[in-house]
Formats: sequence, C-alpha cells, structure tokens
Amino acid sequence: MSYTAAVEPLRAANVLSGRELYRWWHAVPGGGVVKASNGVSILADVEVGMAGAVADRVFVCAGGNPATFDDPALFAWLRDLARTGVTIGGISGGPYLLARAGLLAHRRCTLHWEHVPAFEERYPEIEVVRSLFEIQGDRVTCSGGIAALDLMLHLIERDHGAGLAAGVGDWFLHDQIREGLSPQRMDLRLRLGIRDPRLLRVLATMEANLELPLAREVLADQARLSVRQLERLFRSLLGTGLHRHYLDLRLDRAHRLRRESAMSASQIAAATGFASADELSRASRRRRLGARAPDISKGEAFR
Repeated sequence: MSYTAAVEPLRAANVLSGRELYRWWHAVPGGGVVKASNGVSILADVEVGMAGAVADRVFVCAGGNPATFDDPALFAWLRDLARTGVTIGGISGGPYLLARAGLLAHRRCTLHWEHVPAFEERYPEIEVVRSLFEIQGDRVTCSGGIAALDLMLHLIERDHGAGLAAGVGDWFLHDQIREGLSPQRMDLRLRLGIRDPRLLRVLATMEANLELPLAREVLADQARLSVRQLERLFRSLLGTGLHRHYLDLRLDRAHRLRRESAMSASQIAAATGFASADELSRASRRRRLGARAPDISKGEAFR
C-alpha cells in the first residue's frame, strides 16, 4: 500500500495534466526484483550505486522488519545522493534505513507507528513525531500506508499547484488532503469503540506509560473514580480487567521490540515495565498458554 500510494498519484498527475510531469525508476538492493509481501514483484531499473541515476527525489520504501536490514552499499549510495543535493525520503519503515545511513541526524522525522518504539530505543537522539509525514528541507519522511498519498498530493501541490493536487485526490476518491501533522492512528474512541470519556483518559494514559506502568490508584484518579469503580468500567466496556488490558499493552510492545530491534531481553523488559527478562518471559508464556493472569482485585501482584 505504501509503495502504490506513493507512485500512483504521480502517474495520475501525468494523465490529468496531459504532460509528463513526473518520471520514476526503481532500484533494488542486490539487483533483480523485489517481491512485496503480497507477492507482486517489481523489476529494478537502475543498480544501487549507479552514478548516472538522475533524480530530484529518492524515496526508500520499506516494510516488514527494517531494523534487521543491513546493506552498507545502499547506505553509502544514499549518502552520496544526499551530498549531490538529491532530496532523500523514507516511507513506512524507510526512515529506519535513512537513520541507519546517518541521514536523519539532528532531524525531525516520522515513520509507521509500529516501528516507533524500536526506533526510539535505538535512536534516542532523533526526534520522532507521530504524524502522517514530515518535510524538513531535503529530508522527507512518511508513516506509510495511505499517508503516502497525502504526502504525494502535498508535493504535487508544491510542484504544480493546488488545482492539480485536488484533481488527483478526487480521481482516487480521496476527498480530503490531510495535513502532515495529522495523527497516524485512529482515535481511541473509534479504534476501541469506546465513548466513555473517563475510560478514554485512562486508556490514553496507559498507552503513554508502558515503560513505567502507573499504579491503579493513579489511573483511577485520571478517571475521577475509585479503583473499584474503574475496574467495573473496564469489565463492562472492554470485557477485561484493568490489569489484564495494561499487561496486554506492555506485552504487545515487547513483542514488537523483539521483532524489530536488536535490543537484549533485559533491555526489552526494562522498556516495557518488567523487573527482569525472566518476568517478561513468564508473562508472555502465560498469555500464549491462556493461563490466568494475576488478579489485582484479589491482592495479587500488579506490575
């Protein structure tokens, strides 16, 4: 989706304008073809490192687990392109590779929310904004998915005017061009089907505090409820207890960090609020086996 949403607006701009406003080529690490996760293959037009590859902008589009990708030749080529004045962009997991190449130092960037936790752990000096896209001079980063369409519409407007950008958006039934600073993720109210403002405050607080989980009493204060009332609210509207939901959030974060980072087990445990790697392992195993989690309403451990 990220690749298609980036390329198709350029094709549409050419068709609607009746002129070749944009041309593009593909480069594949290692040459040959690159196969997307849906099985579609894309042929390389130029070789990585090719000196004659002329472009105004070069975008790195990456999915899967970009943290494990390592290609010194590609990184060197991107740095060479940047030195010649080419605007360098990253889409979805692409900004991860730009960071690996040293091209996001002292820059603000965005990338797909799924990659953010591992990225922030690995590159604490880079400011990450959870936006649709970020444009900082000759660096462009995009969170991927449909956000790539919004980015390209913005660039088409910058290059050739608002009328053409609106026409391209309309052609793709995209009736509103979103600003770059628009949030990536669906509002919690829509994502979870929850309307109760008290519970929404607590859920947002939980998601923002996974490394140092907050006590039940602190969360209850957020909702202006007693702990017992908050527990009832969780079970009534989410069908699970407060502790179970908080634990699942932390375990989901740990799973993403294991998949997308080179962090050690103990580092992942610390980043997700567990006292040790063993404690994290036990909690993960209990969830896999469907075992009962500690019940804090009965005085069991809450961490």
